[in-house]
Amino acid sequence: MPSSHRIFLVVTFFFSLVLADLTQQGQYDYGFNVDLRLRKREPSQSPIVTGLPRVNGQPPLRLDIRDLEKDKDMWTLYILALNWMQYTDQESPFSWYQITGIHGAPALTWQDVDPTPGNEHSGYCTHVSILFPTWHRPYLALYEQVLYNIVQYIASLYPLELQDRIQKAADSFRVPYWDWAAAPPEGESVLPLAVGGSSTVDIEGPNGVQTISNPLFSYVFRPFNGSTFPDFPYNTWRETKRAPRPVSSPNATSNNSFVAHALDTHLPSFQQRLYNIFTNYPNYTNFSNEAWIPNDNNGTYDSLESIHDSIHTVGGGVYGHLAIIAYSGFDPLFWLHHANVDRIFAMWQVLYNNSYVVPQTAIYSSHTTSPGETEDSQTALTPFFSNATHFWTSDAVRDLEIFNYTYADVANKTRADVTALINSRYGNFTPASMFLTTDGTQRHHSRHAGHQSQHPSQAKPHRSNGLSWNSQTSTHPSLSAVFKGNKYREWIANVRVSKQAMGGSFSVHLFLGEVPSDPTSWPVASNLVGTLGIFAHRGKHGMSHGMSVDRKVAGTIPMTSALMQMASLGEVPSLHAEDVVPFLQSNLEFRISLTDGRTAEPQDVDGLCISIVSSMVTAPDSETKLAEWGEVESHFDLFV
Repeated sequence: MPSSHRIFLVVTFFFSLVLADLTQQGQYDYGFNVDLRLRKREPSQSPIVTGLPRVNGQPPLRLDIRDLEKDKDMWTLYILALNWMQYTDQESPFSWYQITGIHGAPALTWQDVDPTPGNEHSGYCTHVSILFPTWHRPYLALYEQVLYNIVQYIASLYPLELQDRIQKAADSFRVPYWDWAAAPPEGESVLPLAVGGSSTVDIEGPNGVQTISNPLFSYVFRPFNGSTFPDFPYNTWRETKRAPRPVSSPNATSNNSFVAHALDTHLPSFQQRLYNIFTNYPNYTNFSNEAWIPNDNNGTYDSLESIHDSIHTVGGGVYGHLAIIAYSGFDPLFWLHHANVDRIFAMWQVLYNNSYVVPQTAIYSSHTTSPGETEDSQTALTPFFSNATHFWTSDAVRDLEIFNYTYADVANKTRADVTALINSRYGNFTPASMFLTTDGTQRHHSRHAGHQSQHPSQAKPHRSNGLSWNSQTSTHPSLSAVFKGNKYREWIANVRVSKQAMGGSFSVHLFLGEVPSDPTSWPVASNLVGTLGIFAHRGKHGMSHGMSVDRKVAGTIPMTSALMQMASLGEVPSLHAEDVVPFLQSNLEFRISLTDGRTAEPQDVDGLCISIVSSMVTAPDSETKLAEWGEVESHFDLFV
């Protein structure tokens, strides 16, 4: 049976389980009893991830959330579908609760894909694993498929005179992503207002304009089961929170404005890390996950997984659900974040398509994997079925178009096209952009650079709040203070630490100068260089059978942009080693904070090591070339 027919065959059973006889507060009221209307047809739902129908033979685009918002019909269908899914009975395997619960808590067994012995308290997600990027690809495809089915049904409820127009939007529906490393439009935050602005939203659906709960703001558990979150204060909160205040109250509210401020402050660091990963990580093993490999190259401490971790900890804030592995999937921001991670993976694949999954030993457990097992490109990506008897594998999902979606940044793009996009969108905080600008090369700064014909950007360069230099808004130091010929020095703090060192997620913050006395201000401090987030387990959803507590992970905090700012202000003569090393030795400070609001002394953080390294980097002489890194030089240990 064709996949498109199978998707529509199963959709009616799903909707027969969705709504109770009475519309609940915050839910869109379609004006009739959907549950009763649909009980006449009850074919079985299928857990098989098929991919969605193409449109005119082409895979539709997953759009940046700000672009999707500009398409009124598709945006309306997206919000209504999220709202519908979040109000689905939690007992349904295709409810928000169970689909998001695949990732971690409540460690449910989904579609009879049973846990291996000792892993009953783990979710299915793979972390610190060679499978980290590939496992999340079919997970997103399943989520997208469930939402797509809802979208198709909602489109059928519109008045006949609107159905052709609405159905056209429904046919092309794909889930959006959130580009947290791109400068947002002028006057906006990195965190879209649609996500954190209001707990309600006015939406014009098939039954007119209504005010409903904003499904991007939070997820409300219906019913709430405190045993899913055995530790305080999560066992008192009936909805997901971001940087909640006051923490001790069952009625704590999300502080999305603080999260937005923190994300803006971290934009230079996130963008530098992403630029460095694109330019200096051609090997999939290094790129894919954050496992620290002893005696490996000091230039490959970072990874896609590690930068992903920092988005979780900064985006969740103190006590935020997004900042805890087992709880993060319930936050709607998780899905926007991971669609972006998948897009970055797809862009990297265009650059380095000859490198992929090789056999590696599993370090941490999942619902179906124990530490010590070998994971490779044929390992089953459970619980995602490709057919009735088999699971998707990394080999099978290598090409994202197997699921019939794509991104504007990779669709029909050459390596040169993707390289130009990376230089223009993610290079504003690197000296490479200064070199390109002085060389006379025209640069663009749109986060829609891959989609310019449809969405030309009107945004001006973003001014971040942290300690950083921006090629478009900052005073430029002299070329001789930065370059030796066509080379500049990239400065990085390499960090390695035991992932479970603190029994939960924590962060390493780097500062130049005096550290603020109030730890709550660290994520938004004016002299913050950057933060490395360690995304970890806590409670009964943490350590599982055979898991080693001392396993180390690695990541980086780039310092080049902050040093460029210091050079432009005359605080340090140049970026050359003879000037920077004594400056850092006198001014560089760090602190440790936990996601429960506490701080920690460095000596109490198992396995912590922070070393300062640099590399001479050859700046690209055109937008279609990547920066080229030289050997990494070690300078001194900040802490060991």
